[in-house]
Formats: sequence, C-alpha cells, structure tokens
Amino acid sequence: MGVSVLPDGRVMLFRVTHITDYRYAEPVAEAYLELRLTPPNREMQNVREHRLMIEPASRTSGYCDYFGNEVSFLSLPYRHKRLVIRSEALIKTLPAALPEKSLDLTIQESRQILTGSLSVVFDYLQPTDMVKIGRESVQWAKRYLNGRTTLREGLEALNKAIYESFQYKKGTTNFSTEVKSIWRDRIGVCQDFAHVMLSVLRTAGLPARYVCGYIETSPVKGPNGESKRLIGSVATHAWVEVLVPGQHWVALDPTNNRWCGDQHICVSFGRDASEAAPIRGTFKGTGHQTMKVQVRVTRLNE
Repeated sequence: MGVSVLPDGRVMLFRVTHITDYRYAEPVAEAYLELRLTPPNREMQNVREHRLMIEPASRTSGYCDYFGNEVSFLSLPYRHKRLVIRSEALIKTLPAALPEKSLDLTIQESRQILTGSLSVVFDYLQPTDMVKIGRESVQWAKRYLNGRTTLREGLEALNKAIYESFQYKKGTTNFSTEVKSIWRDRIGVCQDFAHVMLSVLRTAGLPARYVCGYIETSPVKGPNGESKRLIGSVATHAWVEVLVPGQHWVALDPTNNRWCGDQHICVSFGRDASEAAPIRGTFKGTGHQTMKVQVRVTRLNE
C-alpha cells in the first residue's frame, strides 16, 4: 500500500462545497445547531479561504471545543420551514510525509513511549458509546497488532483487513448504528469502518481518533489514462488518525485501503462520529424533517 506523493513537491488546490439542506413538513419554531465545518490549518493542509452561508440569514458565534475543533453556534429563534447551510472553502494540500522512524518501532515499544504522554493520549484510549470494545476487537488486536509487529506493518495489515472483510454499501446503516452490528453484519459505510478500526486500535493500547472530512470527488486522469474515484467521495468522509511516538498523528483510510494523502481534507476530530459531526443540534417542531447533503471537492489549477 503506497503513499500518494506528487513529483517535485507539487501541491494540490481544491475548491470544496458542502451544502446541507433541511426541510420541514411544518414550520419549526426554533433551531439550535453546532457547526463543525471550518477546516483547520495543518502541516499538510492550508486553508486559503472559508465562508459559511446560511439561509435564512443568521449570525453565528464561535468557540473552540475540547478536541480543538472550531465550532460555529447557530441559533434560529423564529419560525422557518427550510434551513440551508452552505460551507465553501479553498484549500491547498501537500504530499503526505510519514514519520518513518516512528513507524519502524514495534507496537510494544510504541506503547511504552506513549505511556509518558498519558495526559495527552488518555481520552483516545477509552471506549465510547459508539466505539465499544468487544470480543471481536480483542481478537483482531491480537492478530494484527501484537507487540512484536512494527507499527507500519500492523497499521497497514489492520487497514487492509477492514477493507477486505467489510462491504461498503450506502444506506445500510445510520448515524446511531452500534459497532457490534457492524462486526456482526460486516457491512456499512466509512463511519462504521472507522469505528471498527478505532475499537481495535484502542484495544491494542494505541491512541486513535475519528476524523471527519472530504476526499477528492473526481480525480484527474493519471499518466495511463486511469481515473478511479475514491469510495465515499460524494459525501463527507471518515477515517482514523493514530498517535505514534514523536507526537505524530498518522492517518489511514480503511474504506479505501490507503494512507491518507493529498486527496484527503480534514475538517473535525473526536473520539467517535458524534463528537466530530459536521452538524448537530435540535429543533422545536411537530413535523417531519428531511435532510439532503451535497459535497463537491474539485481540483483546481493554480
């Protein structure tokens, strides 16, 4: 499994459009939402522009949450029948660079080193309501992440095993589906595969977090004319980051069986999908709600 690296250190520039459209059968009286839609600046990701557009027009207030996400709080204290949230960004990504020396350490060595940073890693070692530890995660941790295995070998083997053992099928699960159901049915979407991977990593004593973001929608053709769209590219995507010695976060995408690279754009982080959700909140009303989401990540020429 290779790492996507462009020649001569070239960067990619993406235009990201993320539209969430809520419609209500009957007007709702109030709505209160937390928006985690602001991509962060990181070593391999530079946000040149970002703006939120809300209809009906509304002001937001901002704060930084426990996991470092920039949150926009939206309050609509009046009646409305439709709410559209549009997030647009211009983002530059750089080729992936993995910490080779850290990945060459064995998993046992890594656990010992990371013990010294317990205050930093503690939260990312704990089970949550959405990422519970069970018999299957214990078995997989023993199989793929035993102490003598190097980090690189173990992470790549686990990533590949999830990709090959679980079937991706849109609509088979929902936001609240428990990880035990995914282990049983072996079918789901990117959120579910990330939760499975987190359960195994934490069982093995490796701190890991859930990442919500985007991947390139329509990759340009390669030198041989091939152009393969990544799975999950027409909606928000999810993958996993693992903390390795040296305080480096390395990212893997089990849905696509690859290290995350310049086609991945991070937006929010948490211990599971509920904490990194792009939009969450409540509304006051008696009618039925429908939601449509559109995501487009287009590569531009600088």
